[in-house]
Formats: sequence, structure tokens, C-alpha cells
Amino acid sequence: MSVLKLIEIYKGFLEEYSLEQLRHIPDQGVWSISQMYDHLIIVAHEYLDSVEACATIAGEQNNGKKTEFGEYLFNIGGFPPIKIKLPDELDTPPDNTKIKEDILLELDLLMKRMKELKLKVNDINPNYKDEHGGFGWLNAQEWFDLVGMHFRHHLRQKYELDQKLWV
Repeated sequence: MSVLKLIEIYKGFLEEYSLEQLRHIPDQGVWSISQMYDHLIIVAHEYLDSVEACATIAGEQNNGKKTEFGEYLFNIGGFPPIKIKLPDELDTPPDNTKIKEDILLELDLLMKRMKELKLKVNDINPNYKDEHGGFGWLNAQEWFDLVGMHFRHHLRQKYELDQKLWV
């Protein structure tokens, strides 16, 4: 399934929540559904920033390799079914104040940006890479693909949060 189709599915899911459900934090240290959406949007734009960075890098990074986990991630085509804990300095809780309409608008803007970059990504030299802190050196196509992997990964979290809403 394409990442754009997946984002459309996320938009459909969003329609089902009341504002109270969207912002509900089920347990200490657990995000609300709104925070999960905010995280997905912010990270997707960071990944797309790296797609654009790959297009402007002056020179090839032939020695820039993926980390062992990065190789694993791209070999299996997605994140493994585990919870990933970010280092504390990167683990600031996402925004929990947005209304549904704002999130939908942000998803639409993300999709627009992705459609524009999808037209350009194949023309970017695959040896022009930008470094990811956990996965190593990724080229523009890999950064672009990472957006979809990240959205798929958070489907598990969404289903877990849904279960806590209906208890």
C-alpha cells in the first residue's frame, strides 16, 4: 500500500474520534491519539527535509553506510513489531492541543509535499545521502520510504490506544 493511501486511511480514522477521545492520555508516559498524529506529521516532515537535503548535497557519500539496524529495517521493509524508546533528549511529548480539523489540514499539507517530492526523488543521485542518527546514511528514496514505514509502524500504537478508549 502506498504511503499516500495509508495517510488517507489515517485521515479516515481521525474522523471517528471525539475531541475528548483524541486528547485522552490513557496512562502516564503514554501518548494520546492526537500526540501520535502530531509525532507522525513532524517526523514525516523531518524525513522529507532529508530527501531535499540529499538533492542538494555536493558529492557522493560512497562510504556512508547504514547501521546494522538500518540494514535490517530496509531488508524487512519496515520497523519490527517492537516499541522503540527514544533517548530522553529526543523524547519530548508531542502536542496534545490540536483540534481534528488542524490535524487533517496538516495531513493534507504533508500529502501535498509528498506528491511533489515523489516526482523528484527518482532523479536524485542514490549516492547522495543524509545521515539518520539510528539508521545510518540514507539516500533520498530511502528517506522517502521511511515515511511510509513510520506510518505503518504506528498503526500498532493506534490500535493499542483505541483499545484503551473503549474500556
